[in-house]
Amino acid sequence: MITIWEPHAPQATTDGPTELSAGGLNLSIYNGVATYKTIEDGVIEIEATGNGPVRIDWRFPCTAATAYWSPEGSSSRWLPAAWMKPHANTLARGSAVGSLIGTGDKNICSFAAMETEAMVSAGVIEELGEFRVWIQAENNLTVRIDTSDKHYAQSLASFAAWWGEGKSYHVPSAARKPAYSTWYSMHQNISPEGVESQAKLAKEVGCEVIIVDDGWMTTDRTRGYGHCGEWNPISLPDTAAHVARVHDIGLEYMLWYAIPFVGWDSPVWDKFKDYGLRNLEHMQAIVVDPRYPMVREYLAERLSRAVSEWGMDGLKVDFVDWFATPDAPVAGPEADCADVSEGVQRLLSEVHARITAANPEAMVEHRQPYVSHGLWPYTSMIRATDCPLSPHENRQRIADLRMTQGPLAIHADMLMWHTEETPEQVAVHLINVLFSVPQISVALETQSPEQIATIKFWLGIFSKYEDLLQLSIIEPARPELGYPMIRGAHGDAVVVARYAPLPISVPESGWSTFLVANADADSQVILTGGPAAEVRATVQDSQGREVTSEMVSFEQNVATVSVPLGGLLTLSIDGAEGA
Repeated sequence: MITIWEPHAPQATTDGPTELSAGGLNLSIYNGVATYKTIEDGVIEIEATGNGPVRIDWRFPCTAATAYWSPEGSSSRWLPAAWMKPHANTLARGSAVGSLIGTGDKNICSFAAMETEAMVSAGVIEELGEFRVWIQAENNLTVRIDTSDKHYAQSLASFAAWWGEGKSYHVPSAARKPAYSTWYSMHQNISPEGVESQAKLAKEVGCEVIIVDDGWMTTDRTRGYGHCGEWNPISLPDTAAHVARVHDIGLEYMLWYAIPFVGWDSPVWDKFKDYGLRNLEHMQAIVVDPRYPMVREYLAERLSRAVSEWGMDGLKVDFVDWFATPDAPVAGPEADCADVSEGVQRLLSEVHARITAANPEAMVEHRQPYVSHGLWPYTSMIRATDCPLSPHENRQRIADLRMTQGPLAIHADMLMWHTEETPEQVAVHLINVLFSVPQISVALETQSPEQIATIKFWLGIFSKYEDLLQLSIIEPARPELGYPMIRGAHGDAVVVARYAPLPISVPESGWSTFLVANADADSQVILTGGPAAEVRATVQDSQGREVTSEMVSFEQNVATVSVPLGGLLTLSIDGAEGA
């Protein structure tokens, strides 16, 4: 007999688990009973109920596996060991979804839970060469398991559709427009003059929204959080008039809030110091406890006045994940709910209700890792978490979000680069975030004419092909290699972003425009397949200048087109010129 070391495995009940055979899998149900139904070939849904923590457990041969995908995964997408600590997902942090991926990006086994509060363990059993998954939730648990061989991204997208099934989510149109962020370009050095100056330049390069980050509520410039809590616009005096001037420039305006923090140096410290979930000595602040009505009312009032009083168009709500406290203290008698997640839900719901009452098109930005579908009703956009000057990391985080965030607008982490960066490399930054809403965060007055031309050209592409780039179900290739190519299609248009010297498959039919964005130094783009008739191939460099425009043939099922680093190739069936 083989002894399997599984320190985090579910504990058997007195009578042992209930066994369930479904969809070719043998499942064990701990502390409950379960039924299942078939959704489509290879996809089953299991509903388990019990009187305590209910777990669904299954395992299968781990063959032809190349990567394991999860929302909190790493760039390597390695296969974890089954004995590793499981992930505790809550409303404020994480999402109970994962995918074991095989050769050719085919799905081996993907899974997702409907519950937002769920523990997930997934990994290789060393003794058997099998892959094991278990999911646990309180009392009730509904899980979908997909063992079909479709592209793994299609499996993940189907879970997002399931989460949103029968629900309606409003994403304001401005949430999908290129934005300018003050964070990397200005950090805390916020002033009306500085913001308005960047707003004018941002509008000229193609931005439609400005997001003012940390620093507006304090004169302190030491990058701490000790001054958070009162949220008065100390660095933005005469705020409503300032916002009106930005609107006159033609930009919508969003304002940053670190929603959970009350700092030691805040004027409201004494009021809230006894209502903390935990103390953050290194940040000189506490995380306030949303289970208390007085905490929620105060925060909702403070945040919503940005829209209702100052005329702003939305909020950047930061650090929601810090509410996810494993060892939360027992709530006191003033609390109206025992569960922190319920307090978070009530808080975010109230903030959203107040700002949309003042402006139905008000936007809310959230950020990885608070990506639960339970938060979708309270947000418009989700941003990749901070990865300054790391285009490959930005690309991967964006792809991860795009595959599971359903109706929401996905934003890149803010783009920055050194003032001496070449226009080609500026374009590389932009191509790496092609399947998101870009946020520019450089001091625009320091940019060379060539850098400005590059920003204008690529932001124009983002805007012109907004539906193609943002609404398509993307297929990121080779997750174990960091997505070296990403493909999307919408209507009669196809786009491929190329981050490595890989050949690109062109369908024989079904498209009229085919875009290839080249972010690799290898300029010889090999196209395979293709239509029978000749197509026009228009090549533009990183600044949008036309390099070549010629007819190409796929008579030998292959064609090679030279596309410079940071450039764009447009194939047109009807022979129309490129963008």
